[in-house]
Amino acid sequence: MNELLIHPAAAFALIGVLMLILVGLYFRHVHLSTRTLVNMSLMLAITVVLHQIKLFHMPQGGSVTAGSMVPLLFIAYRYGAGIGSLAGFLYGLINLLSNPFIVHPVQVLFDYPLPYMVMGLAGLWKEHLYAGTALAFTGRFICHFISGVVFFASYAPQGMNPMVYSFTANAAYLLPEFIICCIILKLLPLRRLLNAMKS
Repeated sequence: MNELLIHPAAAFALIGVLMLILVGLYFRHVHLSTRTLVNMSLMLAITVVLHQIKLFHMPQGGSVTAGSMVPLLFIAYRYGAGIGSLAGFLYGLINLLSNPFIVHPVQVLFDYPLPYMVMGLAGLWKEHLYAGTALAFTGRFICHFISGVVFFASYAPQGMNPMVYSFTANAAYLLPEFIICCIILKLLPLRRLLNAMKS
């Protein structure tokens, strides 16, 4: 929280993104029922818990977790890309408040809310779960890649191209994370769980 107070422009940027999401949902006539809010809260809580189970942590940030993105994917597959993006934004905000690292307001957007918001893109391919998961992780990778190139080029080893550095640094943890999520989705009775969220 102190980091946001030191960088008030970052807080205004986050509020602006949240307003855009809510306006977008309003114009699409998306209804946030009590059941939807309860399911979203439950999935966000599970995401936070799973994110604490780190299998590997990168030196410059980023970690391989025990499938922490699976609950966000559940929300996207059950309720669609709009509500999935809202859930991702809220998780990005939780992540920012619990583990902030701010160098610029735009960097905050590309490292916290946006990478998790794009996990909602999985909801665009509800009938093709692995393709939807790949789309979501590709969007997340692009956000972190841009942040790495623009704001963290100074961390690149001497003589290494910042784009190569950002690509390898982000792929090193996002690719294993993607594979773990796909394995979990394969092992879980996914259709039964999604139907249980409906009933």
